[in-house]
Amino acid sequence: MHVPDGFINAPVSAVTGVVAAAAVAVSLRGARRELGGTSHAPGTAGERTAPLAGLVAAFIFAVQMLNFPVAAGTSGHLLGGALAAILVGPYTGVLCVSVVLLMQGVLFADGGLTALGVNITDMAITTTAVAYLLFRGLLAVLPRTRRSVTAASFVAALFSVPAAALVFTAIYALGGTTDVPITKVLTAMVGVHLLIGIGEAAITALTVGAVLAVRPDLVYGARGLTAPLKLRVGGELIDAPAAVPAPAAARARSTRKVWGIGIVTALLLAGFVSFYASASPDGLEKVAHDKGIDAKTSEHATADSPLADYSVKDIGDARLAGGLAGVIGVGVTVAVGSGVFWAVRRRRTDSAPRDLGTDRTPEAV
Repeated sequence: MHVPDGFINAPVSAVTGVVAAAAVAVSLRGARRELGGTSHAPGTAGERTAPLAGLVAAFIFAVQMLNFPVAAGTSGHLLGGALAAILVGPYTGVLCVSVVLLMQGVLFADGGLTALGVNITDMAITTTAVAYLLFRGLLAVLPRTRRSVTAASFVAALFSVPAAALVFTAIYALGGTTDVPITKVLTAMVGVHLLIGIGEAAITALTVGAVLAVRPDLVYGARGLTAPLKLRVGGELIDAPAAVPAPAAARARSTRKVWGIGIVTALLLAGFVSFYASASPDGLEKVAHDKGIDAKTSEHATADSPLADYSVKDIGDARLAGGLAGVIGVGVTVAVGSGVFWAVRRRRTDSAPRDLGTDRTPEAV
């Protein structure tokens, strides 16, 4: 659903750019709370979540290279808003997807630069907000179990994709550069993206379930869901003694292991598996071509980039060129994403109020 230059006129593109910038600013403030707390201590929530957020951005980049067939001549790929929101929080999730969209637009000529505001509004803000609100609503009525988290992840991701299709249709209705009946755009966009949503839901649920199985404390959406264990003593239910937490060093080693497995998986997906992805146009491309929305598409500003179209220029072997481009993309995305999230967390920590008479934060005290 990467909108290219020329689909939406300049005034509406500018407005969505302002909306996107405001949402990113709000998300930076919200992400400070999600990523950090106020402690530098190893094993704290910020120590675990900040590197995971960079990994989530890289993983989304990698999986977006894996187009899967959804109908005759049409493919889809992960949008990632639901996955990011559930794993690292809604504000951090908006930043994760925004980093991916920025890297794709600048380095790979995927998604127009003048349409960056449209894409962030549609693919980052809409999917994250819709998915997380639905996810939290479902968890409020479902049993407090890991299976409920996985099931809620599936449903939230499923509906986030057609929601993004609806938002694109609304933006097109306001600023589309071609004269196509909006009812035709709406029907085609929502129809194909309902199918794509099934793939989004499966990928999201499988990924969330995998992390829950090994480190449930790393899943932002699962925090605080474990009901206290009850023991029956003398006919009455009482709270069982709290389990002794694992040492900080052990948690840190476990987090590094999860991060390592995740980055290797992302590199394999982008560098090798992506060669076998569907070559059919994705949902937006198919609808745009069939309905004539793409009549005024303009050439991408970075069409001559060495990595344009996810292929390294001047390398004749298509498999090698595409795989190397994917590996570079994962590396750049994890570096930029991790840098952003560490900076956000550092600012949160450095701005925390100090306890008078000490050199420690209130949390450390």
